[in-house]
Amino acid sequence: MRASYVLKRLLQIIPTFIAVLILVFLLVRLLPGDPASAILGDRATPEIVARKKRELGLDQPLVVQFWIFVQHLVRGDLGESTSLKVPVLRLVGERLPVTLFLSVYASILGVVMAVPLAILAAVRRNTWVDGVIRGLFQIGLSLPVFYVALQLLTLLGAKLQWFPIGGYGDSFGDRLYHLFLPALTLGFNLAAILVRTLRNSILEVLTAEYVEFARSKGLRTRVVLSRHVLRNALISTITLLGLNIGALIGGAVITESVFAIPGVGRLMIDAIFGRDYPVIQGLTLVFAVLVSLVFLMTDLVHARLDPRVEHA
Repeated sequence: MRASYVLKRLLQIIPTFIAVLILVFLLVRLLPGDPASAILGDRATPEIVARKKRELGLDQPLVVQFWIFVQHLVRGDLGESTSLKVPVLRLVGERLPVTLFLSVYASILGVVMAVPLAILAAVRRNTWVDGVIRGLFQIGLSLPVFYVALQLLTLLGAKLQWFPIGGYGDSFGDRLYHLFLPALTLGFNLAAILVRTLRNSILEVLTAEYVEFARSKGLRTRVVLSRHVLRNALISTITLLGLNIGALIGGAVITESVFAIPGVGRLMIDAIFGRDYPVIQGLTLVFAVLVSLVFLMTDLVHARLDPRVEHA
């Protein structure tokens, strides 16, 4: 892979990040309500509210507020939570590993479910096996994430008591156990998207001339699928996977709230209800960086599988 291609993709992230920075700053300030009043409560006098606004810099013009925000950001200072009185960077450092662990866990489960079932559905095309697999994941696409989470929580957690209904755990194995249900919730939704795309890609590749040539040489079906079909069919699926991992990180906001997981998603919900500007801004920027890095990795993997991408 050429270094120029990697550098080009890195440079493309910069204008995206600047645009996100401006949008986050403006949109947060368009939220209804006064953050100073929300922090102090309804009984605060106008004088106290005005003093609080001066402390937060909310009495300054938007341009000045934005410039101060950028200066702090360059120094690595995301501000201090107005409700928790804790630096935002510290909160992110404590909560982000939880969300990343959940997102990676869910992605692995989604791929593990999607790849073999997509191959099976393609090989058994238009049979009852194909119909069951497609129908099952069509249901997964139709159901909201929070509904799937509640059903898994009720059945496997509360009734059967196979898995805990909340928490994060201490050791690595304990975390795998505690986060299985939320990861399965997100992974099932991801697999539902990947199965349909990967199945169609496999069916398309199966009709290619090089696949017919490989079969004519007497290669086993398993070898043809693994060496020739799956590699080429994964090219479009990898792109779709990268796009949906970004959505999966956003879906963690809901899942963490349902399963009481101490990640950045749950922290974002609390910050929105508490009008905690610094936390909302900091977490949104963190989400933007994570999604941009996922897209970058997706492009690099895509270029690795299909070198023609580098010259496009």
